[in-house]
Amino acid sequence: MASTTVAFDDAGLNVWSDEERFEVTRERIAEYAAATNDPIAAHLEGTVAPPIFAIVPVFEAMMMPVIEVAPMDIFGRVVHGEQDFHFHRPIRPGDILVSRAKAIGYDSKDTGSTITILIECRSEDGELVNEQYLTAFFRNIDAGKQVGDGAPPHRFDSTTAGQPLAKAHAHVDADQTYRYSPASGDPVPIHLDDQVAKDAGLPGIIAHGLCTMAMSSWGVLTETAGSDVQRLKRFAVRFSKMVFPGDDLETRIWQQDSKNGLTSYAFETGRGSDLVLTDGLAVIAD
Repeated sequence: MASTTVAFDDAGLNVWSDEERFEVTRERIAEYAAATNDPIAAHLEGTVAPPIFAIVPVFEAMMMPVIEVAPMDIFGRVVHGEQDFHFHRPIRPGDILVSRAKAIGYDSKDTGSTITILIECRSEDGELVNEQYLTAFFRNIDAGKQVGDGAPPHRFDSTTAGQPLAKAHAHVDADQTYRYSPASGDPVPIHLDDQVAKDAGLPGIIAHGLCTMAMSSWGVLTETAGSDVQRLKRFAVRFSKMVFPGDDLETRIWQQDSKNGLTSYAFETGRGSDLVLTDGLAVIAD
């Protein structure tokens, strides 16, 4: 498909969205953990939130800045390209969280264009809980130029990395999307309605990318951090291919370097040799 040239609106950059408030409950944390097949007891009990639960309080705020930059008539071509979490502390029951987001830049590439969104999540008293970079990718759209900033890099080439340090396995259940949707607050129908998915050109219902990311996160935590979410400081991926109910996934993990009390791990998640998450990076406190 040839690229369509579209003018993005520079005036929409660096404009914070309205703040969204979210009250964290033990029940909502436990529901999210169960919906992602998380085996870590503290998550299933709702004592502390799994890392990717951090998307739940910011969900309403995170896509609004995209609308300020990209015209609405191309939203049928947008997919979630990358997600990068920077954690300052875990989320716990009783937290009142306040989130806001802004577009910080866009870029035109050979296969489409990206918009990078910066999301801030703070406690009610202003403590920074986490920062997130969301990269929205518009297929076959040419924005014509690069403006502003992108997300911090996290590239990784496993073809030259040798044997992985560890592997973690997960299965995507037949009802996974129906459990993940209410737990996450993501109502997008391609994850819930087979006909809607087929009308969108998909073979059928697909799994939420962030559910796959959550599965990889508990795999990395159990293999490298003693299942302790408090040690996780950064977790980033690129969404490479679709995941379907019934898929068996393997997350392969490589240790990279250690400095200043932090160890970096690269990872990828595959359905056999077919990679669904690439350029994975986890930073763990020693």
